[in-house]
Amino acid sequence: MKLVLCCVLFLATCLAQTAAPSAGKQKVLWQKLESHIQDVDAKLDGVMGVAIEDLTTGDHIFLHEDEVFAQASSIKITVLANLYLQAQQGKLKLTDLYTVQSSDLVPDSDIMNGLTPGVTRLTLRDLATMMVAVSDNSAANVLIDRVGMPNVNAMLDSLGLTHTRLRRKMMDLQAAKEGRENISTPREMMTLLDALYHGKLLNKESTADFFTMLSTNKDSFIPRDLPADLKIANKEGELEAVRTDSGIVFVEGRPYVICVMTSFLRNERDGEEAITKVSLEAWRMFDRLSRATEYGRVVSRGNGTR
Repeated sequence: MKLVLCCVLFLATCLAQTAAPSAGKQKVLWQKLESHIQDVDAKLDGVMGVAIEDLTTGDHIFLHEDEVFAQASSIKITVLANLYLQAQQGKLKLTDLYTVQSSDLVPDSDIMNGLTPGVTRLTLRDLATMMVAVSDNSAANVLIDRVGMPNVNAMLDSLGLTHTRLRRKMMDLQAAKEGRENISTPREMMTLLDALYHGKLLNKESTADFFTMLSTNKDSFIPRDLPADLKIANKEGELEAVRTDSGIVFVEGRPYVICVMTSFLRNERDGEEAITKVSLEAWRMFDRLSRATEYGRVVSRGNGTR
């Protein structure tokens, strides 16, 4: 019996020693990514919050993750999610038609402002595409009316996201002055995207279509320096002294959530560049992890071995 116990302990020790180096080396990569993020934060004349989650392992990196930030157009992720949820529940159809009205039109609506009020008819899916792909504010406002602001917030409550709130339409400056800003935190936006990815809110078909819809805008901060053929489902936001971007980067075999929010910016371009730098550093790590063996050997396509 003693001999058997000794053998079991020996095998367990060997297995632990075999697994430990791989976990240890990956931990070093995470620590270096965290250091890069802290360096970007230190050089930014403003406030930055970050939440990054490995959707394979659940590991994450946080920086000021529970601070509440104005979301600007990033809040449209919540509107899109609720649109798909209500379609799944049978409360509406994405093919439902809507006739454009002159009262719908607000600034920063590149598509809607060129359409003919009272004549042009669009499906709700058309409006959603415009809301995400070119961040059309008029399209977003029509969808907010259609799904209902209280329904969006009730959906967020069901996920425990108490600091994420849709509180005004796009370009409602009076509401913003009164403090009714659209808000979230890096952790909560990460949690929403995680829930969507893991099918906790939508069924498989709706989830796939949701992320296809959210992958239509490449001219934003997270994708800016990443490979052009990489699927990235994200929505950026821009307000005075505020830049945000939240989404999922679908690295093959190692997808991850990344939410970066900045505020109190002295220079808004610096905020954009900070988000892009954090995004690039995160992708570099996840890309390596996705292609490496447990020992850290990366074999690129076409390379031989020695």
